Amino acid sequence: MRLPIALLALSLVGAGTPAAAASVGGLEAAVVARLGPTVQVNIAPRTTDRWGFGTAVRPTAAYPEGWLFVARRETGVWRVALEGEAEFATLSAASVILTGDERRALGATRARTRGPESTTDRRTGMRLPFAVGQTWRYTGGPHPMSGGARSSVDLAGGDGKVLAARAGLAYTMCKSGRGWVRVVHDRGFATDYYHLEGNIKVDGKRVAEGAFLGNIGNDVSCGGRSTGKHVHFSLRRDGAYTPIDKYSFGKWVIVATGGAYDGAALHGSKRVAVGGGLYNYGALGLTQGVVDTDGGTTLNRRSGPGTANPVVGKLTDGDTVTITCSARGTKHAGRNSYVTDLWNKLADGSWVSDAYVWTGTGAPVNGLCT
Repeated sequence: MRLPIALLALSLVGAGTPAAAASVGGLEAAVVARLGPTVQVNIAPRTTDRWGFGTAVRPTAAYPEGWLFVARRETGVWRVALEGEAEFATLSAASVILTGDERRALGATRARTRGPESTTDRRTGMRLPFAVGQTWRYTGGPHPMSGGARSSVDLAGGDGKVLAARAGLAYTMCKSGRGWVRVVHDRGFATDYYHLEGNIKVDGKRVAEGAFLGNIGNDVSCGGRSTGKHVHFSLRRDGAYTPIDKYSFGKWVIVATGGAYDGAALHGSKRVAVGGGLYNYGALGLTQGVVDTDGGTTLNRRSGPGTANPVVGKLTDGDTVTITCSARGTKHAGRNSYVTDLWNKLADGSWVSDAYVWTGTGAPVNGLCT
């Protein structure tokens, strides 16, 4: 839901109340005024009488809605901005209570007016949110966290330890300090991890890829419902939940079919339906691809960008390749009627058609060859 920026005039200081405490109370009131009386407001302890920062969550019976917020007090009035608003980036970049890491990451967050790359570039550089080498059950296909976007999948099993899908800044969302962790990554992405038990309690701490965030669970501190211990794993982009369909995690491409909770996942031509197991192959690098022959056959490697060039070897469906640059060659058609004349030069010097390599984008991932 897109929310307008509002300047909320509030009475901040009562008789006998310290100014700092009164202004913090005024900030909470300002956030509640924007989001409604049921909102949970978790104001970071670093909030001062001029700058504020924290999380706000609106619990619902189905899926909670939550934001990071940043605020500045000017002439007795709190100016509050939420993730997904242009003002959020502006205030974050200027806020003296945020760390340098936060000013760079949150200040670079674009508003919800997204560029074309938001729909054409599906590279995340993320693993699945559990240990590489483990297989977990794919218990729920694409479904919402809040709003209409089918942004989330459910995962369970393994050792039950939920790990960060990519490095970033971590925040505990619920006022209780339980259940929900958000990690803000690079390139406009963020991931949410809900229903956690024994989760870390953080306020902007940088976590590495694979860092422990909590255990699968049924916690609903921020609302919603849960049956059977699992992690509700969600994808955000440019400050809002985004459909997770066609994005890749752990070298699996998530596929949305049917209605909420339906779907599958693809690793090359291998297809796993909801209820099956997903092996975590680790993150796919931003200059890498997964061979997808759309049928499970092998892929010819050639000495140049086109079928007129000799075959110099073969790749197996599902192999990971590293791309050094790309060029134009003969045209081919791959999965989902993807037709392209782009060819990728691999690290060993051989070439393959981009039609048979999933990279997350139809554009060159490592520039054009010179």
